[in-house]
Amino acid sequence: QVQLVESGGGLVQPGGSLRLSCAASGFTFSSAAMSWYRQAPGKERELVAGILNIGFKRNYADSVKGRFFISKDNAKSTLYLQMNSLKPEDTAVYYCYARSGSSNIEYWGQGTQVTVSS
Repeated sequence: QVQLVESGGGLVQPGGSLRLSCAASGFTFSSAAMSWYRQAPGKERELVAGILNIGFKRNYADSVKGRFFISKDNAKSTLYLQMNSLKPEDTAVYYCYARSGSSNIEYWGQGTQVTVSS
């Protein structure tokens, strides 16, 4: 059974930092392409950051470049998103996404709420 369990969300003031984690199980984490998406109220879900299974190549949405950093620990089957210099417009539910390297099946976590407000 595949599981993606996000944690680390919460309320933070503008300019603050948070680190999201996504604990994965039920598939071969090391060969999966992993990403973080977010969805703000009334908006479509958007890609925030992604990391490939080969070469650890990373890509970021323009709105988070230089502030967010995506990483993965294959030994722990965990994906991370370090978020710095947070802005109110970063407020959203953040979702962990995985695409299996062998089957291309896609998986989603349940999401974790991030609220940036003073």
